[in-house]
Amino acid sequence: MNWMLTALQGGLDSLASYLAAHVLLCLVPAFFIAGALSALVPQQAIIRFLGPDAPKWKSYSAAAGAGSLLAVCSCTIQPLFAGIYKKGAGLGPAITFLFFAPAANILALAYTGVALGAEFAIARIVLALAFGIGIGMIMALVFRETDLARVADAQTFAEGGGIPGKTLLFTGALVALLIAGTLQLDFLKTALLTVDLPWSAARPIQRTLDRWVPANPVIGAEGLSLHGALLIALLATIGMFAWHGLGKIDAGFNRCTPVALGLIMLTLVFAALGLKVNDAGIALTVTGRSLAVTLLGLALLPLANRLDEWDRQQWLWESWRFIQQIFPLLVVGVFLVGVIRVFIQPQWIQAVAGENTVLANLAGVAFGVFMYFPTLVEVPIAKMFLSLGMHPGPLIAYLMADPELSLQSILITAAIIGKLRAWTYVGLVALFSTASGLAYGAWVDGLSPWLLAAVIGGFVACIVGTLHWLETRRKA
Repeated sequence: MNWMLTALQGGLDSLASYLAAHVLLCLVPAFFIAGALSALVPQQAIIRFLGPDAPKWKSYSAAAGAGSLLAVCSCTIQPLFAGIYKKGAGLGPAITFLFFAPAANILALAYTGVALGAEFAIARIVLALAFGIGIGMIMALVFRETDLARVADAQTFAEGGGIPGKTLLFTGALVALLIAGTLQLDFLKTALLTVDLPWSAARPIQRTLDRWVPANPVIGAEGLSLHGALLIALLATIGMFAWHGLGKIDAGFNRCTPVALGLIMLTLVFAALGLKVNDAGIALTVTGRSLAVTLLGLALLPLANRLDEWDRQQWLWESWRFIQQIFPLLVVGVFLVGVIRVFIQPQWIQAVAGENTVLANLAGVAFGVFMYFPTLVEVPIAKMFLSLGMHPGPLIAYLMADPELSLQSILITAAIIGKLRAWTYVGLVALFSTASGLAYGAWVDGLSPWLLAAVIGGFVACIVGTLHWLETRRKA
């Protein structure tokens, strides 16, 4: 009975921490960006740049370039991935975008370089670029026939190829809101104003939250602050109004629609504020991030008004559809991760992943899946693994797998592209992450660069040869 209560506590702790700290400023804007891509961007524009028949140098470069700008995790990238895939992007470029954004965005690389050293950052960008494009091309080759048929259907109903200027401005403002809410830059974190508010109950409430959802840095449990608890309450309130205000938007705007949208914007601004419990009550801090989120939220109002009423309606409907499709899977996956993480002991790491072996690198990949952490949190956890004795090779395997694969992201990917494609992608990520760890670990251990290059070349040739054989048999 005790272990069941411990597992339940771990799942609830993980869910509470995630909802409080990581959903609002990254995932909420991502849903609305995905809705804009799906409702407002012409299919032909997506097909021209990211379609399966687009020049590979153009489509894969665009996918990797777009991914490098977004500091998002494997869950936040899902609605964006779903948006471009639904609009006619080829499976290969869409997979490259799905892989590259969490693994090698600018912020993740900078943080990796600061925390772990330049060698790890360089290895991460080189491996992520090579394997992100490689996995995308492999997926495109394996599923080429069905992908061409899917995009052919999209092209049948696609009209025009240009993106209206008002759509570009509106979508750009949404992307800027996502970036302003997630980038950890000094000017965004700078405190502009601090106001102390008396609230005698704040300290007792925080102590109660600490008992209910305790922080544990060893396993990555972040705890639940008073700020986070208030944000969860706001999320629940948004859900009550959005169920009718956005869920019934296909029948037209109703009284709940502006209330839901206003609550969403208010919650994003509140999430961007700093809130600390002190002896007197609470201290509210206005930062550069708070100001940026507020200004961008205000800028969205006139930009949205420039859209046709039908376009606004379709944008909100598509956003709500993505929320319904993805958010429940996300909640279930985060809860399961918290349950599993309780039973993984850090002291096992050195015994399992202390050397650069195939088993150790597979263990690094498994750590990345089952000990999933939100974007950038994998870096301090990797630093902890390194201090506990993990070999640099398995550590790179972990850094490659953790941003890409988690139980919740696997469930969501399967819902978007189908189980067969999703599990093929999971297998390729696990395979290439293990190979990257073995290669980097061998280089660290002093293996001759020429021999290492020969081994990697043989591995790539084996993969390409196998795929060519499969493609030849399929054509025959």
